[in-house]
Amino acid sequence: MTAVGRLVRRGLIAALAAVIASTAGLGQNRVRQANIGYISPSDSISINEYLRGVRKGLSNRRYVEGRNLVIEERYADGFTDRLPSLISGLLAKKMDLLMTVGSQTAIVAQHLTSSVPIVFLSGDPTKAGLVPSLTHPGANLTGLSLASTEYSVKWPELLKEVAPNLRRVALVWNPANPVVVEEVEQIRHIAPKLGLEIETFSLSPSNIDGSLAAISAAGVDGLILMNDAVVESFAGRLIAFAAERDLPAIWGSGFAPMQGALMSYSSNYFALGQRAAHYVDRILKGTSPSDLPIEQTTVFTLRINLRTAKALGLSLPPSLLQRADQVIE
Repeated sequence: MTAVGRLVRRGLIAALAAVIASTAGLGQNRVRQANIGYISPSDSISINEYLRGVRKGLSNRRYVEGRNLVIEERYADGFTDRLPSLISGLLAKKMDLLMTVGSQTAIVAQHLTSSVPIVFLSGDPTKAGLVPSLTHPGANLTGLSLASTEYSVKWPELLKEVAPNLRRVALVWNPANPVVVEEVEQIRHIAPKLGLEIETFSLSPSNIDGSLAAISAAGVDGLILMNDAVVESFAGRLIAFAAERDLPAIWGSGFAPMQGALMSYSSNYFALGQRAAHYVDRILKGTSPSDLPIEQTTVFTLRINLRTAKALGLSLPPSLLQRADQVIE
């Protein structure tokens, strides 16, 4: 090859490299900066698995925090009366989109904005009155349904399987949560078939000591902790309470066994978070929330803390341990 030929060849290679670099740069910049407001009625610990899934799903779609993504997190720590001010504060910062956890949070957000898109995580959005149907959510919101009214009946069944001698069970709930109200009714309906008597106890953030004292005085021999922000926000107190009184307990929140609770049966929040990222990405790229049908979760997770079971003197059926998605030893 002549000297001129080599120069021409080098020039072509350099030009090709420049084109490739330019194309890559366009791909990297294709996603504009997204400002997302994330609001949970509980604390930053209880729903952390869901937010981790959101971040993973957005990362897979080339959103990078600090480069083209900002997530502003707000937590009510169980005090749901704080939700309006938390959401209003985010709206004042001109968020591109809101992500809400829990039906109550989505309801508040829906009342505060009709223009900013909302991606919610709700126990049952139709029963909560958020949307007219799953296929046609309408307005400015869409998201994911936990289908909790369908799997909540498993909680007393699993608790009875772990502790066959149970008779009186305290169901700890937040009556202000519209979805939980129906779950409680379903549990009440199935309880007699399991030989269980259910006694309900509302949990008040302003009087947690009084709530625990009432449960203690009732002389129950087991606990069902509902999947609710107020209940989740006091997980530490409730887990310690169950341990002190040797009460087997099942949670509707999957994070609880990692903190020492006996067991939980819940949706897979990490998987839900990854799926929520799909909704966020579609909306940020121009799709209307009303055109995105709501999905119901189909993946559920059974977690058992074997150390807690041993501390309670429970001998768990091998079949139950085999069905568990995670056994903490």
